[in-house]
Amino acid sequence: MTEKNNANIGFEKQIWDAACVLWGHIPAADYRKVIVGLIFLRYISNAFEKRYQELVAEGDGFEDDPDAYEEENIFFVPEKARWGKIASAAHTPEIGTVIDEAMRAIEDDNKKLKNVLPKNYASPDLDKRVLGDVVDLFTNMDMGDTEESKDLLGRTYEYCIAQFAAYEGVKGGEFYTPASIVKTIVAVLRPFSNCRVYDPCCGSGGMFVQSAKFIQAHTGKRGTIAVYGQESNADTWKMAKMNMAIRGIDADFGPYHADTFFNDLHPTLKADFIMANPPFNLSNWGQEKLKEDKRWKYGVPPAGNANYAWIQHMIHHLAPNGKIGLVLANGALSTQSSGEGEIRKRIIEDDLVEGIVAMPTQLFYSVTIPVTLWFITKNKKQKGKTLFIDARKMGYMVDRKHRDLDDEKDIQKIADTFTAFQDGTLEDVKGFCAVVTLEDIAKQDYILTPGRYVGIEEQEDDGEPFEEKMTRLTSELAGLFAKSHELEEEIRKKLGAIGYEI
Repeated sequence: MTEKNNANIGFEKQIWDAACVLWGHIPAADYRKVIVGLIFLRYISNAFEKRYQELVAEGDGFEDDPDAYEEENIFFVPEKARWGKIASAAHTPEIGTVIDEAMRAIEDDNKKLKNVLPKNYASPDLDKRVLGDVVDLFTNMDMGDTEESKDLLGRTYEYCIAQFAAYEGVKGGEFYTPASIVKTIVAVLRPFSNCRVYDPCCGSGGMFVQSAKFIQAHTGKRGTIAVYGQESNADTWKMAKMNMAIRGIDADFGPYHADTFFNDLHPTLKADFIMANPPFNLSNWGQEKLKEDKRWKYGVPPAGNANYAWIQHMIHHLAPNGKIGLVLANGALSTQSSGEGEIRKRIIEDDLVEGIVAMPTQLFYSVTIPVTLWFITKNKKQKGKTLFIDARKMGYMVDRKHRDLDDEKDIQKIADTFTAFQDGTLEDVKGFCAVVTLEDIAKQDYILTPGRYVGIEEQEDDGEPFEEKMTRLTSELAGLFAKSHELEEEIRKKLGAIGYEI
């Protein structure tokens, strides 16, 4: 049993087993499409079957009524798309056709999914014996404990990308934002019911999944948010639509995938909450054709980096009391190149930056780049002040590559720190948090790196007098220097013995 945390979905081993069965039978780039489609079918059938049995037990005859499922945010699965039908056909030559027909049946019942679901299972390129073996693995896959808040398809997709990166050469982190980062943004922003939530680069839609979960937990209603998103990658846009469908979230992702900078599908939207993980340091984003765009209120972003284009796009779409939570690579905090420093200065002087949180490394699955969370707010409570948090030491290692944040210990602490700041009751904690005025930020050349403001954590006095400590440490250092000279001499001798002098 996989340990429950934000960094896994619970059945990675089975996904890996399924991918290994496909290995050598189809191109590496097709693994993810085959597997994500089956995950979609298996998951909606799993949730449907559970609700179906509940309705049968109630004995009121509502087990075939779509409304009885939709009121619980459960996807109603037409009969020919239910997993039992697929599993029973696993070892027949028609298995590919059965799966494709299941996808078509779902699209027929759900117009928003028209031409979205994968329907390539009957392809002659996909060995039907192999496909049947994969279906068997999915039949035995336990999805019963999968949390509703998890970005199921996005994490699965990212997992496949990470495992087969050597074969695909695909850059990771384009569609899946780790759950711990999403949860932190949502916990700080606290989206309420009857609000508009927007993500201009929504990937697989994980931000919306977690927002809906938050609202449901606090109001009991999930359908009280209006969800808007946009995504430029066709496959990822389709996956986001699938992700919303299995969660019962009614989302407007536009009629097609499109580049947010060149074709803003929600031009008049003013959102209450914007949550995003834009592509890090995106170059060649089309600046030369957008120099006169009205979104660049604080300055034209440089052609070589879209970070400040994303920030300004989001500010442009913000309601009068709106809030933004976004993920950016650390370079955006301090860059002065190509006018970025001046844009940052103007945004700060407009009193929009409410908080900056430096996050730990190794939270992402495909990239190790350190990131920061920016919280930008119109009409913020603490005028002229910004909260800085250094959370780089938070979290724990799930395995040797991946770090995760604990929901209660870490994420709640960051959220509570923001609440105390907004209430005016927060006291600075050396090495962790500091409330800083705009004047103090100006003195630091408008650089937003949290470490500049929170300082270094105070160390407990170990009781050793300073003179004694310095005598001990300098003695230890002298010994180390002596040892290094011995090693240097030994290396010289070894190299000399084989004819190399240094």
